[in-house]
Amino acid sequence: MGFGSNDRRWPAKGSYVGWTAAGRLSLIALGVAAPALTASGVLAQGLFTGGAGFTAAEVEQGKAAYARSCVSCHGADLVGGQFGPPLKGEAFQAHWRGQTRAALSNLILTTMPPGATGTLSSGTYAAIEAYILQANGVAASSQAIAAQQKAPEPVSPGAMAANPEQQAPPRGAQDAAYKAEIARRMAKLAAVTSVTDAMLKKPSEADWLIWRRTYEGLGHSPLKQINKANVGQLQMAWSWSLPISQNEITPLVHDGVMFLASGPAVQALDAVTGELLWQYLRRLPDEFDNGRTFRVKTLAIYGDKVFAPTVDGHLVALDVKTGKVVWDREVITDAEAKTNGQPEGVALHLHGGPVVAKGQVIIGASLGLNNAKGGAFIVGVDAQTGKETWRFHTIARPGQPGGDSWNGAPVEERFGGGVWTAGSYDPDLDLIYFGIGNTYNSATLLEPRPGASGVTNNDGLYTDTTVALRPATGELAWHFQHQKRDVWDLDWVFEQSLITLPVDGRPRKLVVTGGKTAIFDAVDAATGRFVFSTDLGLQNQVIAVDPKTGEKTVNPAVQPQAGVAKFLCPTAFGARNWPATAINPSTGIMYIPLIEACTDYTYAPRTAAETAAGGSDMKFSNRTRPDSDGKFGRLAALDLKTRKVVWTHRQRMPLASSALTTDGGLLFNGDLDRHFSAYDQATGKVLWRTRLSASPDSSPVTYSVGGRQYVAVVAGGGSAFSAGGRGLVPEVGSPAAGTTVVVFELPKAAR
Repeated sequence: MGFGSNDRRWPAKGSYVGWTAAGRLSLIALGVAAPALTASGVLAQGLFTGGAGFTAAEVEQGKAAYARSCVSCHGADLVGGQFGPPLKGEAFQAHWRGQTRAALSNLILTTMPPGATGTLSSGTYAAIEAYILQANGVAASSQAIAAQQKAPEPVSPGAMAANPEQQAPPRGAQDAAYKAEIARRMAKLAAVTSVTDAMLKKPSEADWLIWRRTYEGLGHSPLKQINKANVGQLQMAWSWSLPISQNEITPLVHDGVMFLASGPAVQALDAVTGELLWQYLRRLPDEFDNGRTFRVKTLAIYGDKVFAPTVDGHLVALDVKTGKVVWDREVITDAEAKTNGQPEGVALHLHGGPVVAKGQVIIGASLGLNNAKGGAFIVGVDAQTGKETWRFHTIARPGQPGGDSWNGAPVEERFGGGVWTAGSYDPDLDLIYFGIGNTYNSATLLEPRPGASGVTNNDGLYTDTTVALRPATGELAWHFQHQKRDVWDLDWVFEQSLITLPVDGRPRKLVVTGGKTAIFDAVDAATGRFVFSTDLGLQNQVIAVDPKTGEKTVNPAVQPQAGVAKFLCPTAFGARNWPATAINPSTGIMYIPLIEACTDYTYAPRTAAETAAGGSDMKFSNRTRPDSDGKFGRLAALDLKTRKVVWTHRQRMPLASSALTTDGGLLFNGDLDRHFSAYDQATGKVLWRTRLSASPDSSPVTYSVGGRQYVAVVAGGGSAFSAGGRGLVPEVGSPAAGTTVVVFELPKAAR
């Protein structure tokens, strides 16, 4: 756990010249300007004020954790090394004498380890602190640090100005340049305006306030400074390394400030320069000692708050100007949902991200593999107070509409219904729309119940369904099930795109969404009535769609039979997955990232108890399509007015990012081989391409500050979807873990 980072270099006095800007906080706080360590290392009285004790057990745990994470920078036995200052003795003590223990805790929590800040559990951080304290002569006690440790304070310009001893450059180096820079950053944050309902309904062209920019979920921007004529000159404006995560994030931008989440951190950056304005770090419980595995697709902004889900199942509201916690709501509360049966230490997750409507922060929970209370949910939380207002269960309960569609299974044996995509909202209809995933135990819907004569009523609501809810109450207005009894993991859980199209000679407001099969359904936004369906031809699961009802007839050849291998297209990671489509509302053309692949699968029935322990009763072995030419990535332009594909771009590399369209006639998308490209919307021709440090497994955005347009994308990944794509192209290397936001602009002469 070297107390520094690897960002930009800065000058300092003494033997630590060359330490980085991100490492200033730790070097200064640990006393690099103080005298060198002497042989005695004797603790002076009054080293710290306040703070909890620590136990001998924490010291032993801390010694082991130090050896894993800190010794390379700070040397064996805390004596200092080539890259880090000593953590015991007179140099350390001279700086910390009279300061609070809370300041030391906050420093460790907010800056360590370099490049992986905040990824250790609170117990591990506390143990390392205990090891440092004992090495400086502080005696152990019966009181543990972990029990008393508070969450880290946000790092922000205001904190740096208020606490210069802890946050500023070495003593004597608080010059005019430093003070001017802190003042500039504080002014930048002070200028951020409150986000209103009207702004969410019709956002400024310069901002990107919602996952897909607007409530309609189209992923389209009216900006056009960057266009087909000049996009070839696009160049990097800045980049910024984020705490490691599985990515999938969408940067949000408001008034020139960018907000992102990665792993256990939420950060606010200057959208023009990339400077860190503030950072919030989540204090992780011990069972979450790997916050870097967390991923979330979006944050939300409303009023003076940023809303972020956390790895441990909470939703937090942060002050938009400081990053300080305004409220903290535990969303995943069921004890059954917080077991250690899953890799991230929790059975349910908040991976989709929130959307704000009618003063409610609304988010879905997903991956209820071992939730004994049956599936996931969508929840509404009051944006001002954090109080939960309503909860809609995405697995229908007995006695409720759809409650008899689970083959007579009790609620604790109904699994799935995950919601891992943010919703869309129509303010005029006052309806919020979510897609819901599949079931996680096929046997529940396929096998007769004990004592029953057969299988009945096994549609499995609300799996593979679009639901329309009232945002103020969570009341179900209507639902449309796209695929009944989906036991193949072919979810319909993705973006719900709202667009008005001509139908039978008159305009009609529709919800358009597609499942993993790359079949796209359109239903009436007000009523949920089926309007039309389009199949992009990459599946063999459905052989017919009723033109009046939208009900799908499943191919008998792919129906599950216990122990019998079946050939299925697409794979369980889909012909399409979470990378979202984009629609240009002026043309009505939808741009769809796709993957061409199939799978052999075998059904192995299991009991509900076995399912609750984790895993699946469907075993998949992915393979290429029978007619494959080795090209797995496909980008398709579908005209929603004619329901015809306008053009198709095919390549070997599977696609990795959501699509982004602009009024400059451009379509942006990324692939697993680290390419980020701009296409001509009209033809699919590649107009510009660059290669990033990692695959851009995220949703790119575009925004404008001071009349200058930027395009931003986050590189980095490691999610299951990325792993599935990499299995098709084994020649593609996987870079070492790293997550970076990269921002592009035109040179001045081309604007």
